[in-house]
Amino acid sequence: MTELEIIDLVVGDGKEAVKGALITTQYRGFLQDGTQFDSSYDRGQAFQCVIGTGRVIKGWDQGIMGMKVGGKRKLLVPAHLAYGERQVGAHIKPNSDLTFEIELLEVLTRD
Repeated sequence: MTELEIIDLVVGDGKEAVKGALITTQYRGFLQDGTQFDSSYDRGQAFQCVIGTGRVIKGWDQGIMGMKVGGKRKLLVPAHLAYGERQVGAHIKPNSDLTFEIELLEVLTRD
């Protein structure tokens, strides 16, 4: 896999995620073999981050922009847009392609 693949599972009709927005999401992350390595649902806590500014992996920065609140997306993230050659935790090996299912709950912008 060389390109980010974005699959809209549900198209939202709320506010759009734009560069610099603070977003709130629920998500699950999966390895190529389908093993779940992370889930905000399991932690019982939504995940917040600023999007489009390099605070999260490139696959998220690119894959969430344009998404609207209420939407659900699957992102197929090639290794170079995820963690690249780094090992992350016990499960994510170097050069791992990752899949995320993301639900966009809120977008906060300065306007």
